[in-house]
Amino acid sequence: MAANIINGKIIAKQIIKEIAVRIQQRSAEGKRALGLAVILVGQSNPASRIYVDSKRRACKEAGIISKSYDLPVFTSEDQLLSLIDQLNTDNTIDGILVQLPLPEGINNINILEHISPGKDVDGFHPYNIGRLCQRAPKLCPCTPRGIITMLERCKINTYGLNALVVGASNIVGRPMALELLLAGCTTTITHCFTKNLRNHVENADMVIAAVGKPHCIPGNWIKPGAIVIDVGINRLDNGQVIGDVEFDVAVERASWITPVPGGVGPMTVAALIQNTIQAYEKFSDIQF
Repeated sequence: MAANIINGKIIAKQIIKEIAVRIQQRSAEGKRALGLAVILVGQSNPASRIYVDSKRRACKEAGIISKSYDLPVFTSEDQLLSLIDQLNTDNTIDGILVQLPLPEGINNINILEHISPGKDVDGFHPYNIGRLCQRAPKLCPCTPRGIITMLERCKINTYGLNALVVGASNIVGRPMALELLLAGCTTTITHCFTKNLRNHVENADMVIAAVGKPHCIPGNWIKPGAIVIDVGINRLDNGQVIGDVEFDVAVERASWITPVPGGVGPMTVAALIQNTIQAYEKFSDIQF
């Protein structure tokens, strides 16, 4: 029996619609508009351009003012830090997003640590990651948060599941493992040194694939009835976009599965919008 396909586009659209209503209510009460600063350094990476544009569109739909800072590729680290300093103290800006990857010569860690934790709507600041580790999350990384929200909206009970995260990146894999612990899962995370990946996949009740390699997880590895969340976005030479999991085979074995595209991607954007209104409502007056 084929799996239930999780339509991230529909769920994300509903979340943004709900947030738009909250923002309209605040506007009617005479409260100021929300502001999100979106910084893109260089435009040589087409994927970055696409992601930034999708985030800006979502802001418009939600009623958030998106302020664009498209900087040339030769921007220095000091110049970028100076801009972040200005935005950190700008009371009309609730969230600051710096699109990764950054050009060579700019240290990602220095930039992310310079953003005020209360405006860190990407959830990458050590303060916010630390809060997640301590089971007291504030602003969480967007892709893991989007995935958890998606599971909740589908009323999928995660408590007691053996969950496997394939990939240990700082952006998805590691924070995803922390989110799954909070969701009651027994969590395993695999990486480039993991031996016998197939065995781990075959025994998992839920697989979150976040590697970035097309079809690196064959569909016949999926445990019958498992939940499959595919974070991978891989563009082939023919222009086709596919995930990390062999979808056509996995869909016949899983109980729930996300497609690529149209699964996790829209939820990442929706989580960014959620983080922005959370920053506005809870952290705008807090000093870090």
